[in-house]
Amino acid sequence: MERAIHMANAMFLRSELQPMAPDHIGSSSSSRQRDLVFIVNPLGANGRTGREWRKLVPYLRTRLGKECNICESLTSGPCHAIDITREAIREGADAVIAVGGDGTLHEVVNGFFWAGKPVASQVKESTRSTALGLIPLGTGSDFARTFGWKNDPYEAIERVATGLRSRIDVGVISAESCDHHYFINVADIHLSAKAGFHASKYKKFGNLCYVIGALQAFMGHQNQDLRIKINEGEWEMYPQVTALCIGNAKYFGGGMKITPNADPFSGNLEVVTLQNFKWYDFVLKLHKLYSGTHLSVKNVSSRSVLSIEVEDISGKGGVYIQSDGEHLGFLPKKICILPGAIEMIV
Repeated sequence: MERAIHMANAMFLRSELQPMAPDHIGSSSSSRQRDLVFIVNPLGANGRTGREWRKLVPYLRTRLGKECNICESLTSGPCHAIDITREAIREGADAVIAVGGDGTLHEVVNGFFWAGKPVASQVKESTRSTALGLIPLGTGSDFARTFGWKNDPYEAIERVATGLRSRIDVGVISAESCDHHYFINVADIHLSAKAGFHASKYKKFGNLCYVIGALQAFMGHQNQDLRIKINEGEWEMYPQVTALCIGNAKYFGGGMKITPNADPFSGNLEVVTLQNFKWYDFVLKLHKLYSGTHLSVKNVSSRSVLSIEVEDISGKGGVYIQSDGEHLGFLPKKICILPGAIEMIV
């Protein structure tokens, strides 16, 4: 049954991946054209992504159309970008480019995997590797900050045109009762994840949504004792945890440099733990959290890991977890690094 549904989806998606500039297909050029699939969330950033994309299309055709087959696909709802990405990889695309913010990028990254394995590894006679690309046009675009990329789509198109690739790490989150979930930026637990959950309701207010989400998260918040296992070692008790952030990259929450030592090419995750914080600690130390200088603050610790398992000691449930700003439910969870899992256009 599941295979039948997948085949139906594949037929639908093939109809979506249509060239924007069909006159370029079948060119007499002796060199093979690159097949690029641009996945656009037209409702991203309160509709700004769709408007900016429409303005960008003529330049995109002019800059890339001679060397590339350009296909676009507009997402129609949650998880749509995952399905489009998987089908593009199966069809042998050279690159899948996320156009939007961290939410769209997050879905595209998850589309590179299926049933716990890379999609490319499940394609028979695969002759090329599909790269991940990004044109940051979203609300936060936090992942792009790690590379120093601006929200400049023309700069991003130049990166796509150059086509320089590098293998990048990906984090994977698992639990006994759910499928694997992948992230490329930051996963976080408890207060910050709860703030992200509330912030997602207010994206129409731009970066102000993060402030509103944080205020709502503080209402009724209590620090929690957590059990943590690092690198398959022994369980340790971490008392009064306010937030625990696991970074493959450096920024989240609209520019907060929460895991300043994270490097998506390192093969490790950085875990930053905030313990016994009160609401006024965030007010007084907010500037340090944004500048990435908070690791010297009392009750803040950092370590580099390959894997981390986290459980709620109370057993009551309700400790939030999110990744790349997407709500993933509640503890317990295990988080691991997949070194060099995806080729990315950089």
